[in-house]
Amino acid sequence: MPETATLSSKFQISIPKAIRTAQHWEAGLTFAFIPKGTGVLLVPVPKREALKGLAKDAAATEYRDRSDRF
Repeated sequence: MPETATLSSKFQISIPKAIRTAQHWEAGLTFAFIPKGTGVLLVPVPKREALKGLAKDAAATEYRDRSDRF
């Protein structure tokens, strides 16, 4: 059975410990809420340091602009 949580009167939800542990989520982590059909996708926002070097091999050539789209 999936883990569940209840929305409080202050519109807060506590993430179950099993989920926090499995995902290695710590207090203070920022999340993005992405509407998805009738639900919401909860995604942790990476820290800036984690993004460093992510696109180091990206080339500015062969970049598609909006004008390239049909």
